[in-house]
Amino acid sequence: MEHLLDPVVLFFLLGILAGVARSDLKIPQPLYETLSLYLLIAIGLKGGFALQSVTAAAAFPPIAASLLLGIMIPLIAYFLLRKAAGFSNPDSAALAAHYGSVSAVTFAVVLGTLQKMDIPYEGIVTVLLVVLEVPAIMVAIVLSRVFEPGSEAVSWKKLMHEVFFGKSIFLLLGSMLIGFLTSAEHAEPIKRVFVEPFKGVLALFLLEMGLVTSRRIKDLRLAGPRLAVFALGMPLISGFLGAWAGALCGLSLGGTAVLATLAASASYIAAPAAVRVAIPQANPAYYLTASLGVTFPFNLTVGIPIYLFITKLVFSWVR
Repeated sequence: MEHLLDPVVLFFLLGILAGVARSDLKIPQPLYETLSLYLLIAIGLKGGFALQSVTAAAAFPPIAASLLLGIMIPLIAYFLLRKAAGFSNPDSAALAAHYGSVSAVTFAVVLGTLQKMDIPYEGIVTVLLVVLEVPAIMVAIVLSRVFEPGSEAVSWKKLMHEVFFGKSIFLLLGSMLIGFLTSAEHAEPIKRVFVEPFKGVLALFLLEMGLVTSRRIKDLRLAGPRLAVFALGMPLISGFLGAWAGALCGLSLGGTAVLATLAASASYIAAPAAVRVAIPQANPAYYLTASLGVTFPFNLTVGIPIYLFITKLVFSWVR
């Protein structure tokens, strides 16, 4: 319950309330885009600073575990959607891409939660954010082609450009590299801009995300209960897998909780951009409503404490 009293989460709930109440509250689009760029740069820099103390030997197991998760989760999601929920092949593949991929904002919130609770985590977690973004999209596209005979061939060159040079991955990787290469002396001034004000900017960004989410919740009427059940159930399955992967590959309690939360999150930036190119016949009302209208608010309000509990439970079994 304490998690819900975090100002960051409260601003998100305030945005939802404003949308439901039809308030005229609006965040100007240029400011919203600036805030999103700021958060991506800040996350990348923080990860780069932390990576300076991480060895290659320590980095390999969690990266390998994340790659495995990035393959397993979309496969599980696809067959649940296709066989159990009865969604079409394109919609199942598109949703699988979103739920195998990750949310950078959910990642930022779980880091803030762990910092507030004084639970340390490894610097490698920012790399895992990037590692988890790409494989799921690739797997989902392959599934959409394999189970849809006669479908048009995807332009992999165009798709790779969308994924790696889209603003989220490009800024995260670039900022992480800059943070990794920056000396402690030169890092101090930039930390005052991108590290210390981070939670305040995140709160303002989540106010806008609350407004956006309130509009997406209405779309559930189009998708029906099947989608809502999947959007609430799949994160729990993925979070459990992420907790096991983190514990088995040697991450700390905090690092494992981050990986579990990443595995349980759903993309609404990189995945939609890639799906528009590769699976254009998929219905955006399904994958945007599920990821942004259901899973995102679930994770921010009650999901993160659940994944931390699951992580502690798994740790008691494994270690």
